[in-house]
Amino acid sequence: MRVFFHPDQHLHDPQQYMRVGRIVDPQDRPARVDALLAALSARGITPEPPADYGIDPALTVHTEHYLHFLASAYERWRQIPDAGVEVLPNVSPYWSGRPDWPHRPPCPSNAVVAQAGYYLGGLSVPIGLHTWRSALKSSHAAMAAADAIVEGAGSAYALCRPSGHHARADQANGFCYLNNTAIAAQHLRTRFGRVAVLDVDAHHGDGTQEIFYRRADVMTVSIHVDPNAYYPFFTGYAHERGHGEGEGYNLNIPLHPQSRDPAMFKAVERGLEAVRAFGAEVLVVALGYDSHRDDPIGLLDVSTSAFGEIGRLVRSVRLPTLVVQEGGYQISVIGDCLGAFIDGLREG
Repeated sequence: MRVFFHPDQHLHDPQQYMRVGRIVDPQDRPARVDALLAALSARGITPEPPADYGIDPALTVHTEHYLHFLASAYERWRQIPDAGVEVLPNVSPYWSGRPDWPHRPPCPSNAVVAQAGYYLGGLSVPIGLHTWRSALKSSHAAMAAADAIVEGAGSAYALCRPSGHHARADQANGFCYLNNTAIAAQHLRTRFGRVAVLDVDAHHGDGTQEIFYRRADVMTVSIHVDPNAYYPFFTGYAHERGHGEGEGYNLNIPLHPQSRDPAMFKAVERGLEAVRAFGAEVLVVALGYDSHRDDPIGLLDVSTSAFGEIGRLVRSVRLPTLVVQEGGYQISVIGDCLGAFIDGLREG
């Protein structure tokens, strides 16, 4: 298995995060990376630094005006007298919710305060000095892993941080700025006719769903906590099946809070059955560990060893497989979860 990671992904260091009305310590800490690197090292795996792909891959799934905001927001923010240490929104625009729209038009205001409310989906996506650089390098890790698959590798892992699956075409959300999973899946379309995404993070992959919702060439499957009780709340329901040409190519499998290993396995098996029926030629796994029973913001009761079985189930479809790192915030367990998944994926 080839693995890709850039050291600059450490640099993003958020200072604040709002949860249930309180400003609390952030969950996406740089130390997450160290735990995952240690798990790789224990298996004799040394990550490769990705090439510099610039912003072109991100432009295949994100709007140019959104990327310009991400790249410029911090410096513009610091020019505001008495501004806080990070870019955070204090206004929020109305969105119509129309599934036929691939993205919104540019923000009508040039003010960075207005644009922060337009392009940042809440108080979980602060922009600091190094956020843009880390997010861009994270997308490069996903691209390098996708290139490895295009060149014939049977499996590859992109250690992406910040994560990506909540990032929409034109908005950051849920600790995510660039949608690494979507960028990788889109690049795989240059080589494969049908691409499937299986998201096993505890949160619905709302950004990935939105980006591919109107398409029949990329199937999106997401297994997550029932959004009636859990972030992102507004999407991830079973009735969301795609729109237009994409009708029938989006599958959401919500799980009840406190679901355990058997429910997760059943959901993964159902998702992989859909992937087979779709006729996928390559699989992208959006891998999160926030379904683990010890996760500080999780609502599921999944064990560490369960990730080994998830890896074995993914291996059973016998498709070229690109694994993109998503969430998981209990640093004491995420390395073991990654290790179990890799071991399961390698079996056979």
